[in-house]
Amino acid sequence: MEELAWFEDVDAGILSTIVMDRTDGDYGGIILARDMNERYRFIDQTDFFETPERAVLALNLRLLQILPDLEALRVQGDETGQPIDFFAPLSTEEKLHPNFLHLTSDEGFSAARRIIGAMMRWNRDVDGNFVEQFQTTGFDPRLWELYLSAALTEAGLFVDRPDPAPDFTAIGPLGGFAMEATTINPSIGTDGKPIGSQKPSSEAEIEHYVQHYLPTRYAGALTAKLHKEYWKRPVVAGKPLVFAIQDFHDAMSMTYSGTALATYLYGYRHEAKEAADGSLVILPIQVVEHRWGEKTVPSGFFSLPGAENISAVIFNSSATLSKFNRMGVGAGFGSNDVVLIRRGFYADRNPDSPSPRPYIEFVTDENSETWIEGMDVYHNPRATHVLEPRLLPGAAHHRLLEDGRIETMAPHWKPLQSQTSIVILTGNDQPGAESAHTPE
Repeated sequence: MEELAWFEDVDAGILSTIVMDRTDGDYGGIILARDMNERYRFIDQTDFFETPERAVLALNLRLLQILPDLEALRVQGDETGQPIDFFAPLSTEEKLHPNFLHLTSDEGFSAARRIIGAMMRWNRDVDGNFVEQFQTTGFDPRLWELYLSAALTEAGLFVDRPDPAPDFTAIGPLGGFAMEATTINPSIGTDGKPIGSQKPSSEAEIEHYVQHYLPTRYAGALTAKLHKEYWKRPVVAGKPLVFAIQDFHDAMSMTYSGTALATYLYGYRHEAKEAADGSLVILPIQVVEHRWGEKTVPSGFFSLPGAENISAVIFNSSATLSKFNRMGVGAGFGSNDVVLIRRGFYADRNPDSPSPRPYIEFVTDENSETWIEGMDVYHNPRATHVLEPRLLPGAAHHRLLEDGRIETMAPHWKPLQSQTSIVILTGNDQPGAESAHTPE
């Protein structure tokens, strides 16, 4: 089916779409309404017709016919419990996560609030504490899980939340895999508060930070998951197992995260040298270990004992609250007084280019961004079960070659890092305060 147009009633209680059957070339209407848990579900459809005009007329007639029985048609029979207000605080304000407060109260995040509210209706709360953690100490990990669910669904996969772990199973016509999500979170001091930033304060400190500090943080999260041996569980047995990791340990931490992750996973860093003919030559340099203070970890996660059971590691520097805000605007949500401006760098497809290229764009309801955009999939060269790259179309797929170089298959547009600014317009259509939130 190809969706041609969408319609909604005044309070968005009913959604409907005109679709074209690509097999027969005819047109029909599909009607959805909120079930008893406020999830949009199929309730009716029209016949199929030779023209879209006839399908629209039939859809309008069918909507008039079902309206008197809408309350009965909403009931699907598999709903449980009562609808939850995800944004009603369950704790005192001082315990609520700062980003949750931004999400619930700032006009600049109205688009994110609307799209997250719709998405969370479909979230299966396996642990029973999703909302409480989303509002307090677990905001970032729970947001990462919401993102992964959206990206997997967008990829055309049937997504389930097994109980117990791992977090997801996904299956499609080309196969399936299991996924466990994890995050790098702020270090907590003895007083229960986050420890100050370890980010570099000068250009001279960046290389040491990327080559040593960040890998030690990735090592802690990934090896902890490795020791749980998820591959021994029946729901995972015989399937590729993927770890999905995101770096939330500090504001703007993802500025350098992608490079550090590749180095830790494969045990190689890479230097670019210009050859005599002007071409760019990539020189792989093997890394044995990473040291930061008194902590030392071996490099090369995929070479660790047991890591052959991990098919790939997924990362997306853009999977932050700002992405939900942009995707919300693209879906038509949010205040008309909010303007989002995204700027950053994207990968130059010229193999001899020494650096990425800058970009800047306004985010509108014609935004073409996808959930999977910006995703990096690092494939394990020793994997017992190989992950099929076509299961995650639109992602950049990376493989380690025998000489230590990395081969990348990437989409034409691949943002590497960005920052989304929020501009609030005043009543006189003059720019108000501008602030940048959640850089990627």
